[in-house]
Amino acid sequence: MLTGISACVFDAYGTLLDVRSATGHLAGELGDKADQVGAVWRTRQLEYTWLLSLMGEHRDFWQVTGDALDYALDAAGIQDEGLKHRLMERYLSLDCYPDVAPVLTDLRRAGLRTAILSNGTPGMLAAGVASAGIADDLDAVLSVEEVGIYKPHPSVYQLACDRLGLAREQICFVSSNGWDVAGAAYFGFRTVWLNRLGQTGDRLPGTPKLVMRGLESLPGLVARRNT
Repeated sequence: MLTGISACVFDAYGTLLDVRSATGHLAGELGDKADQVGAVWRTRQLEYTWLLSLMGEHRDFWQVTGDALDYALDAAGIQDEGLKHRLMERYLSLDCYPDVAPVLTDLRRAGLRTAILSNGTPGMLAAGVASAGIADDLDAVLSVEEVGIYKPHPSVYQLACDRLGLAREQICFVSSNGWDVAGAAYFGFRTVWLNRLGQTGDRLPGTPKLVMRGLESLPGLVARRNT
């Protein structure tokens, strides 16, 4: 049980929205290279955010996503601008995991505030939230564009505190990305690693308070707050 929680803040990509669904929906066009393109695309997308932050350079997540896809398609030997366009458009309407909407509703009914804190641009997040049909169950959708640097920089996590008016320890942060959970825990959030894919834990400062394979049990673990 995590006590003293006033808000649950979620990562978006891979946590609420299934990043694998972009290539999954176009697997017929990608053929036997669908899995390769999807994996390389996601890996390069994340690596570029970290490297740009270290370089002191900022490109928004839409550009980073496009650059990473260029690399992934090139590595797979695919030269098809039309396919790239369709994959990018699909990224704006990623499938929402089926446990997301019910859990957000339950958290709000329990008196907890809910928010997204994501690397995505405001436009990307607005499109994704609308496509998933979860806008009414979110109090805030926060983008790193407000601070101009990517996770896991502390200023990104501070953004949630500032916008929600809460102390670090009052926020339960949920992410499927182990490195994101580590950064948030090191910052001072109470963290949940949503380990949907059964991945190995990272060796980084900051450890999760809870590890889950799905969101279903989250409301029962954070809904009772200290009074």
